[in-house]
Amino acid sequence: MLWSDPENEPPKELRDAQAMMRRAGLILALTMVIAMLAAGLH
Repeated sequence: MLWSDPENEPPKELRDAQAMMRRAGLILALTMVIAMLAAGLH
């Protein structure tokens, strides 16, 4: 790899989509935990 090569950084849209997917996954995981706790309490 040469110093003159551009950074192999994904385009902004892709990075935004990845960040959104990570947030969605985190929210889904939290929702599942809360649902399991609610099911366990009843």
